[in-house]
Formats: sequence, C-alpha cells, structure tokens
Amino acid sequence: MLENLIHHLDGMAYRGRDDPARRMQFVSRGCLALSGYAAATLLASDAGWMGVIHKDDRAAVAEALAGSLRGNGRFQLQYRIRTAAGQIRHVRESGVASPDGDGMLLEGFVMDVTSQQRTIRALAQAEMRYRTIFEHAQEGIFQSSKTGRYLAANPALARLYGYASPEELILNLSDISCQLYVEAGRREAFLHLMETAGEVVNFESEVYRKDGKRIWISENAHVVSSEHGRFLYYEGTVQDISERKHYQQQLEMQANFDALTGLPNRALLYDRLRQCVARAARAQSRLAVVFIDLDNFKFINDNLGHAAGDQLLKIVAERIAGSIRKLDTVARLGGDEFVLILNDLDSEAALAALLERIRLRTSQPVQLQAQSCNVSASLGVALYPRDGLDEQTLLRHADVAMYAAKAAGKDNLHFFTGKLDQQSDERFTLEREMRLALEQGGFSLAYQPKFDRAGQIVGVEALARWQHAQLGNIAPDRFIPVAEACGLIQPLTMTILRQACQAIARCNHQRSQPISLAVNLSPRLFERDHLCRELASVLAECNFPPQWLELEITESLLLGDTEHIIRQMQELQAWGAQLAMDDFGTGYSSLAYLVRFPLGIIKIDRSLVAGIESNEQQRMVVSAVVTLGRNLGKTVVAEGVETPAQLQLLQEMACSQFQGFGLSVPLSEAALHDRLQ
Repeated sequence: MLENLIHHLDGMAYRGRDDPARRMQFVSRGCLALSGYAAATLLASDAGWMGVIHKDDRAAVAEALAGSLRGNGRFQLQYRIRTAAGQIRHVRESGVASPDGDGMLLEGFVMDVTSQQRTIRALAQAEMRYRTIFEHAQEGIFQSSKTGRYLAANPALARLYGYASPEELILNLSDISCQLYVEAGRREAFLHLMETAGEVVNFESEVYRKDGKRIWISENAHVVSSEHGRFLYYEGTVQDISERKHYQQQLEMQANFDALTGLPNRALLYDRLRQCVARAARAQSRLAVVFIDLDNFKFINDNLGHAAGDQLLKIVAERIAGSIRKLDTVARLGGDEFVLILNDLDSEAALAALLERIRLRTSQPVQLQAQSCNVSASLGVALYPRDGLDEQTLLRHADVAMYAAKAAGKDNLHFFTGKLDQQSDERFTLEREMRLALEQGGFSLAYQPKFDRAGQIVGVEALARWQHAQLGNIAPDRFIPVAEACGLIQPLTMTILRQACQAIARCNHQRSQPISLAVNLSPRLFERDHLCRELASVLAECNFPPQWLELEITESLLLGDTEHIIRQMQELQAWGAQLAMDDFGTGYSSLAYLVRFPLGIIKIDRSLVAGIESNEQQRMVVSAVVTLGRNLGKTVVAEGVETPAQLQLLQEMACSQFQGFGLSVPLSEAALHDRLQ
C-alpha cells in the first residue's frame, strides 16, 4: 500500500547515491510527469539526476547539498531542471542523507513549483510597480492605523502637508485627529464611514500643514484586511482641492451674496427668512420684516453716475449692518432696496425706536465725489405673526408698508395695517395709466448699442421709455413689476417688440452686416404655452428674420418649472432666435445653467464689471466667466462698461462684446441710424 501511495504522489520520490552524477537507485513513477523521463530511463542513465538539473544550477546545487551533508544530513534545495522535451521547470527538493557501507545514501522528494515561482515573480513585479507608483505619484498616498498614526506615506503626501520627507511626516504627525484636521470630530467621521461602509469617497476636509497654513483635501480610502478578515490598516489617496474649494466659495458668494455690498442677496434672504419664521413659530416669538428703499437714489445715480450710486449703496449697507444685532439679517434685494429680518422682538415700541435710529443713521449726509449728498430712506414693517404667517406674506406686506411710507412723504417709517393690504395708490394709478398708454401708443424706445472688439456696433438692446404727461418719466423698474403683477406684461412686451423690429429693420435696410436686436423677456411670459408662436407672429408682421433677434432672460426664470422652460427655450432656439442670460452673476448664477439650458449669450452684470479695476477677486471672477463662456462656445457680453480702463481689461480677457454708458448712451432710432452710417 505504501508503494502504491508513493507512485501516485504529485512529484518524484527517489533513493540514490551521493556521487557527482547523483545516480538513482529508485524513482517513483511521478518522475515521468515531472521530468519527462520514464523511471527506467532515469535509473539507467549514467548522467544521473545531475544531468536533468539545469546546467547553470548544478554547481550551486552540489555546493548546497555538500553543505547540508556536513550538518545534520537534512537538506532542502530549489533549482531548475530541463525536461526531456527541453522545457525549463522550477522544482523544490527535500531529503535526508544517511551513511551505508558504500558511502552516503540520499532519499527524498522532488516537486514542481513552477506555477508558484510565476506567482512569486508576478507579486514581486506588482510590488515593484506599486512602489514606483507610490514613490512617484502626484497625489498623496498613505496607510494609517485606527489610532490615528500614519504607517506609510509617499513623497507627494509629505510635500502636500509641508514636510521634507515621508519619514519626517510619520515622525511628527503622530495623532491625525488632533494635529491634522481643522474641524473637531472630522477623524471620527472618517472612522465611522470606514466602520459602516468600509471606504470613504471624496471625503473633503480642511487640514493644517506643517507651517500652520490651512488647505482643503479630498480623501479616498478603504480598509485593508488580511486573508482571514483581520483589520490591517487604512489605505488611500489625498488630493489638494484648495483651488477648487476657493473657486466654489467664490461661486457660492456670487450665488448668495450681493457682489457690490457683500450683503446676503435675494436668494439667501428668502432662505434665512424661511428659517427665522419656522424658529419663531416653535419659540412662539415675534420677528419683523423691514423693507428699506432709498428715496433719492435715482437722482444721485443719474446726476453723479453709477460709480457714485454704487458707493452710496455700499455706505448705506455698512450703516444698516452696523446698526443691527448679530442674530439679525440685512440683505440687498436689488437696486436701492434692502430688507431686514429682526428676530426675538420684545415690543413694538422698542422695534420702532431701533428702526428710527436706522432711518436717522441712513439719512446722514454722504460725501460723494467731493460733494455732500443728502440721503433718505422709506421703511415698511410687517410683524410675525400679526401681519403674516409665512415669508411671502411678510415680504409682501412689508413692501406695501414701504410704499405707504413713500406715499406719506418719503423719509418715513410705516407699519403694515389691514388698510394697506390693497394695492398702493401709486400702483393702482400705474396700472390704469399703463392700459391707456398701451392703447394710445404712449411707450417709446431707446437703443443701447453693443460693440465688438473692433469697436463696431453689432447689435442693440431695446429699452422701453414711458414719459407720462402728469407723472413724468416713469422708469422701467417701476412699471415692469406692475405690468407683471396685473397681467399686462404680454401686451407690453409685444408692443415693444413690434416697435423695435420695425425700427431695426429700417436700420438694417441695405446693410451687408445687419445688427441684432435684443429684447428682454419677463419670466411671466414663459408661463404661456404659445410664447414662440406669439413672437413669431410679430416678427412675420414686421418682416424681421428671427436670426436677428436676441431674447434676454434673467436667472430667476431658470428656478421655475425647469422642464417646461427648457421646452420653451428649445422651441425659441429652433425657431432661430438666440437666447441670452442677462445679469449673469447677480444672485442665482450656476455653471449648470450654461450647460443645461440652450443659451448662446452670457451677459455679465454691470455690478461685476464695475469692480474689475480695483477688486482683484472680482476681476478674476469676470475673467473666469469670460474664459468659461468662450470655451463653451458662448458669446460673452460685458454690461455697464463705463471707463476705458474697464474696456481694456475686458478686451485683454477676450470678452466678445461690450455695452455701457462709457461706449454709448441709449440712442433714439434716428441717432442710431446716424451712428451706423
């Protein structure tokens, strides 16, 4: 039975002499599978087993065997053999030597370990490749323990954290939790994810470098365990995302804060007010929403210029912000309108005293362009829960109260009352007079030229003007909201479009390079199902090609029913008109808009352009928008260009087109025709 077992082993059992040829006296039948030689052939061979061993390994085998025999007689050898077919195989030989009357007798077993050697070589090569990647990777690579020590780190990680070498990093950064992460508990969050998910993906944290500087990193790591499931270490990569984080923060600032004043914008105001109302409801406390509108801002803006107007807005913003508590909020709603959220009010009398101080401080004279300018403000107040239980109602009632303050003579404070729930007298009057103006042709147009990089007029923006016999010049920011609120925005837009198309068609007559016409579209128009059909009807009536038309929309439109809006925009684009995002960067800006919506033109808001001469960060943001727009194949238009320095900077950024008072004031049709000659 023992002999049968020996002959069926995977390998060759043998007995032989310790002579130079290592001639065999017995070999098992496994020698055929191992070496290709039959047992009888091998036993009869004068070359013996040494003749099967690879010639380059024979000396080493003989030396190793001799050394073992000088010891305890046990030996284990590893070498190569050449089979009868000429193949090279790796074998491992284990045996023992014992003396007999004729010398030393060797008995042992030889097995094929070729596949094992291949595996070992592959592992060694993989380890070498891993070490090469580990040492030369551009991103940091680490292995760390559960207790918060780095077990291994590559040079890139050392550089990232400001250390001269991985050894210095491992030696000095002994507690990741306390020494690395800025935010307390960040390491615990890392460990929790590892315990529950076995990995972390894009784990972003702010960390300290060796020099104390803060940077942002993104970690991707996983648990490494033994083949028996025992935890060994965490292994992962680290990337420096400080630049991306900085850019994200800039975009978030643009999305949530007013570029001119640094105050929260409309979007952030709504979010904070929603939270404040919910908190007041839980605590059964009171809060106030206050609308603040500067009474004579337009006069200063028109007479001293936009730069002076902007300076005034910043001064007023600082005065208001310096008058309220940390738990309160002041936001710029747009133009010269500000909104306050005042929380946890004790009494209406104390609130009135606070607001009177704000009004008086706001109304202090301001030095603008070496002139002392008098400023006043009208304040409207709505109280929670008395005047409304949600943010929309509170804002509307504060707005109504503010118009009541203006109607009472401006430079005034007015609390909302039930009598003010109806529209103000001014709005009612505007609606009535607007209907008459639409019937009687009371609206006129001015055309703001757009210039290309060569200084040529390539298009105009149509601007509605309303000169009323009794009310005087009524600005668009007064009558457009009323038109939107009372349903007159559609006939008003079509009236403006018809007049503008007729005028520009006359200007383009016999021109080899026709100029384009830009018309603003209210978000309310996109609520209609047949907007494109209505626009096409007007253009057909005027014999005006849609390829000459640019339709300007504001970013607020894109926050509505997205799918419906996209369908409308795609229909307009397919018709031939170009779509432009107006006032880009004034509150809702998102890079996703530029990809998702079919926009061909980006108009950078004048509030961003105004700061590029003196504000490096603002200049970088504008440059980034221009570069992004150009790379996406968009035409980028800079609004509000007022100085040669602004124009030069924008041209250096490779901005596509420019418009603003520094290039041309809005022109009548006749003046535009003369300018084009």
